[in-house]
Amino acid sequence: MDFNMKKLASDAGIFFTRAVQFTEEKFGQAEKTELDAHFENLLARADSTKNWTERILRQTEVLLQPNPSARVEEFLYEKLDRKVPSRVTNGELLAQYMAEAASELGPSTPYGKTLIKVSEAEKRLGAAERDFIHTASLSFLTPLRNFLEGDWKTISKERRLLQNRRLDLDACKARLKKAKAAEAKATLWNDEVDKAEQELRVAQTEFDRQAEVTRLLLEGISSTHVNHLRCLHEFVKSQTTYYAQCYRHMLDLQKQLGRFPGTFVGTTEPASPPLSSTSPTTTAATMPVVPTGAGLSPPEEAALCLEEVAPPASGTRKARVLYDYEAADSSELALLADELITVYSLPGMDPDWLIGERGNKKGKVPVTYLELLS
Repeated sequence: MDFNMKKLASDAGIFFTRAVQFTEEKFGQAEKTELDAHFENLLARADSTKNWTERILRQTEVLLQPNPSARVEEFLYEKLDRKVPSRVTNGELLAQYMAEAASELGPSTPYGKTLIKVSEAEKRLGAAERDFIHTASLSFLTPLRNFLEGDWKTISKERRLLQNRRLDLDACKARLKKAKAAEAKATLWNDEVDKAEQELRVAQTEFDRQAEVTRLLLEGISSTHVNHLRCLHEFVKSQTTYYAQCYRHMLDLQKQLGRFPGTFVGTTEPASPPLSSTSPTTTAATMPVVPTGAGLSPPEEAALCLEEVAPPASGTRKARVLYDYEAADSSELALLADELITVYSLPGMDPDWLIGERGNKKGKVPVTYLELLS
């Protein structure tokens, strides 16, 4: 019991000494041991990494789950170490409503048939969104959380220890300075100065040891950046896969709707700049707009016998296929992404289409699926 009381008294004394030292430093009444410039840069870099990691983490969470109530619920489940219940995505819920509407309004009517087709596409979009959220959470959010809840807590703990060691060191320096001043006035014995010098040596050793431990942890931030860079690549990869899936689903839906008899299909204007042979990189990055029913070739052109079509003497070009394309009928040429074909135009032909040749096969191909090469 006496030992515990003495320890508590000692801890209280140390805390008081540190508080006094800290307060006097703030008011400029005590000297402060400054860290070297390299160490200060490491501290600033670590703080910046922590702050931006927190902000990126929070905003990514908002991106993956815009509903704040749902985010709070997921956070509580994680803290309780319980599995987060499966939640229907907005796309899947919309698909459900559309399917129920079609059933009630008449699944055989043009509107009902379209509702069913759109609901099927929305369901696939919802499933793709669910996969993206799961993949992004594992490959991106989890490593960021692990850094904040693991490595950063360790760094913060060692920094607090270093701050205490520095306060102890500076307090010892102040005591030694006072002891030497008193000795000069012959008011203290030499053993008091010796004691202060011994305490200073111990405090300096502990401070140096703690500074080295903290420095090594701070230098490990570089490894953290490497790890986060790898995770960022994984996040971009999963996001690219998600948007590519969404694009394919909507492309298929648009083609299906364009073939529905009596289905209204408006004229689609491409949102991206026109194809340019001078900037293939920009062209490849744009999403093509699928040709709709309003942009299809006229019946007389579709009936053209492709076997009798000969390429013009000049004006043929090579083109790289950007996306897979499934031929709608025998007049079109099916395409595979990344293959090279020869293309050319015929007089009076729809500008959204070209004639494509691959070996002994030829057929109409949509321009928006191609990157025209010089």
